[in-house]
This record gives sequence, structure tokens and C-alpha cells, in this order.
Amino acid sequence: MKGTLYIVSTPIGNLEDITLRALRVLKEVDMIAAEDTRHTKILLDKYNINKRLISFYSYSRSDRKDEVINLLKEGKDIALVSDAGTPGISDPGFLLIKSAIEDQIPLAAIPGPTALVSALVVSGKPTGKFVFEGFLSNKSSKRKKRLEFLKNEERTVILYESCHRITKLLKEMLDVMGDREIAVIRELTKKFEEVKRDKISVLLEHFSKVKPRGEFIAVI
Repeated sequence: MKGTLYIVSTPIGNLEDITLRALRVLKEVDMIAAEDTRHTKILLDKYNINKRLISFYSYSRSDRKDEVINLLKEGKDIALVSDAGTPGISDPGFLLIKSAIEDQIPLAAIPGPTALVSALVVSGKPTGKFVFEGFLSNKSSKRKKRLEFLKNEERTVILYESCHRITKLLKEMLDVMGDREIAVIRELTKKFEEVKRDKISVLLEHFSKVKPRGEFIAVI
């Protein structure tokens, strides 16, 4: 019998946001494949879970993916977790999930927090239809090209960005999309959680005075 790959959602900040089912699965599986084992250990220690951890991140060698797949084929149950939120959303877990499907390994989704949905609902923007773009390209020319494509998008658009590039992204959005009102959310569920809803020019002025910190989500 093949083992099951459990896709376990974990808190995006506040460790109390873990579900009871997620805790049970993490306790019962044979091992946990984590994007960053050091980060995941903080969560496991809080809930007194002692399990073997193996790393699976974007720069993992392909043989690490094969190692996990082989363990599943041997009957081991493995929980896949990301640093925060739902595995497979803007993280390398997608590659492992895809391989598991190709090898007909059973999957089980353990739902829970995901930053994009939390940001959407607090943004005040329409929630009926939306599109998730994740992180745009590191290259300015490619970012601007994508923003141009999204300029006339009628659905709400959700973007991820780091504190190091949020100001640059806002300037490019202003140039390409005009001075529209958006929402910028940072550090969701954490101590310094902040939601700002205003025109792009006003947000740029704010960040010219206040250094951006933490992880950002822009909702357009």
C-alpha cells in the first residue's frame, strides 16, 4: 500500500490559527516535508510534536523530490507543509504534489489559512471574482508588461511582494495603471498587522516616510 501525501495548511503568522485536524495529522504521519525545517520546528515545538523533518524547498535537488516519492511508495505517510499558509501556493510544494499525482499516490488536503484569501476579505475590494498573480517577475520590464496586461482586468487582482520591492512595484503600478485606489496589507495575523486602503500616490508618500517591513499583499 502506498502512503498518503497530506497537504497541510499551517498558520500565516499567529500560531494559534492551526486547525485541530492539522495538529492530529502532523502527530500521526511518519514524517514531515517542510519548506524550511527550522521554521516548521517552531510550530511543532509549540504543540509538542516530535516528528522527523526533511527539507523540500525551491532549490532542493531533484533527488530530494524522488526521495520523498519513494518513501510514499514504500507506504510512509508524509505531511507537506510550507513556511506559512497552504502548500503549493507560490511555493515549491507544487512540484512534489505534481509528482505524487503522476505516481498515483493518494493526496489529502488539510485546509486552513492562506494569506491571499485573508488579504482579499479585509481589503474591501469585490470578492465575487478575483485573480491571484502571486509574485511578479524580479525584472522591471517583465513586471510592467504584466501590469499592462492586468490594467483592464475586471476581477480583483491579488499580488504578493517583499518589503524590498513594494515601493518599486507601487511606482510601476502608478505609471501603468494610474492613480487608482488599492489596498496594501502587511504582516497578516502578526503583531504588526496593517491594512492601508488609499490611492497609490498616497501609499507611495507613506512609504517614503515609513520604511516598509514584513511581507506585503497588494489588492487591486
